[in-house]
Amino acid sequence: LFNVCGVRLSMASLQSVLGENVSYYRGLERRLKARLSKLPEGSILHRRLGRQDYYYLKLRRGNRVLSKYLGKKPPEGLEEAIKERRLLRRQLREVERNLRLLRIVKRG
Repeated sequence: LFNVCGVRLSMASLQSVLGENVSYYRGLERRLKARLSKLPEGSILHRRLGRQDYYYLKLRRGNRVLSKYLGKKPPEGLEEAIKERRLLRRQLREVERNLRLLRIVKRG
């Protein structure tokens, strides 16, 4: 028997709890990846030439950085979508880290 936070657990119950956590994180990983696939990649670059503003979307493809002209104003919601993508990428890295730790603990 193991004492976890003052609760005595058998190996079977501990394995069950770890399995539930793995299932939870796998589901969360799937949902994050699905949402990320729908959001734009890259970042917005603002340039001012003279008195005129120009906006570009900068993307990385392999070792290359590509620029896509967006116009004199960035599209509505693009900046928010890129911020959401960054946040979700951080969350996905954390979920992947937790899954790795759970696999190590589950193996014993």
